[in-house]
Amino acid sequence: MDKTHKANWQKSVGNKFRNTGKTRFKKGCTPWNSGEAMGVYGTPFYQSWLHMKSRCHNKKDSDYKRYGERGITICNRWNKFKNFYNDMCSTYKKGLTIDRIDNNGNYSPGNCRWATRKEQANNTRHIEKAKKYYYKGIEDTIANWAKFFRIKKTTLYMRLNEYGWSIEKAFFTPVGGGQYIG
Repeated sequence: MDKTHKANWQKSVGNKFRNTGKTRFKKGCTPWNSGEAMGVYGTPFYQSWLHMKSRCHNKKDSDYKRYGERGITICNRWNKFKNFYNDMCSTYKKGLTIDRIDNNGNYSPGNCRWATRKEQANNTRHIEKAKKYYYKGIEDTIANWAKFFRIKKTTLYMRLNEYGWSIEKAFFTPVGGGQYIG
């Protein structure tokens, strides 16, 4: 192996991959699939792709139980970074992470979007089970209603579930003992 190929090997593999079970590049080449050839290696966008693959395929990944073990897979097209990049790069913005629209569906172009952490928190298996409250034709959780009306979640929860208030009274009674404004 000449010096150039050895430098490419060391640069592409680096110490962080040693003895971790992660895939190493073939000696002497940096494949386009690594993301390095596209200039995105190490970026949050590229890391999203790596982590998505790891949690679905790597049984040693701490998130495998919530993804791969549940049968969540990645479409064949996205096994190549170039395809993932072509499908998702145009809608990516810094600070967003990959999110599956249907939480029980697979990672694929039709089921994925970029979302904030807060948006993702509202798109979990647990949220699907959360009790929803209807007001003027809109259905939402206590957390979202509390944010909308600028009331603490615990206050709204107590009013609706412990005190048995109507939804209007719970939303419109000022905090701190004021009178219902209904």
